[in-house]
Amino acid sequence: MPTLRIPSPLRPFADGASEIDVQGSTVSDALEELTVKYPSLRKHLFTEDGEMRAFVNLFLNDEDVRFLQGVDTKINVDDRLMIIPSIAGGGLG
Repeated sequence: MPTLRIPSPLRPFADGASEIDVQGSTVSDALEELTVKYPSLRKHLFTEDGEMRAFVNLFLNDEDVRFLQGVDTKINVDDRLMIIPSIAGGGLG
């Protein structure tokens, strides 16, 4: 069963879970299962229009899904899906 890793800032919205096992055949299926199980996560991952928020990065194993097939990327039972929020930095100098 694929595993979905939840980053520390989002864990309070997932009852403290650091990762969950998900079912489904695509990244989209896994995210749907995640947000059905933890509805308060939806607003942190998706816009009101249902699109992924720009600051949410998804990696399947070591690959950014944006460079694969996006949320339509197929997942296998031994895959690891990770949500990685973007981090804003300070200025240089």
